[in-house]
Amino acid sequence: MSLQKEIGDKGEEIARQHLRSLGYELLETNWHFHHYEIDIIARDGNELVIVEVKSRTGTTFEHPSEAVSNKKIRYLVEAAEAFIFKTDSKLDTRFDVISIIFYGQNFELEHFKDAFYPTA
Repeated sequence: MSLQKEIGDKGEEIARQHLRSLGYELLETNWHFHHYEIDIIARDGNELVIVEVKSRTGTTFEHPSEAVSNKKIRYLVEAAEAFIFKTDSKLDTRFDVISIIFYGQNFELEHFKDAFYPTA
């Protein structure tokens, strides 16, 4: 397994723990629609939350949250629409980004609620 994949997997596990600690109900992890993937799909009260997890080591210059490109946002929105259609969800939908920066064995987590809004 590549170091980048290990960092990503570890970051996603930390993000899941973080969401559980806040009382979120985890509905799906690594949900696929065609070649798109949603890292975490959760429920927070009356909201369906689509979560993109971005993990980096402290040696990179780009903040993880900056790695969510417009193209990635379009893919997430399309996959979220497919999930909503498939499950017939009536919940309001929110898109969050969880950023994790690793510093050796320690890490810094930031949770950006409503990180972006789908455009028409």
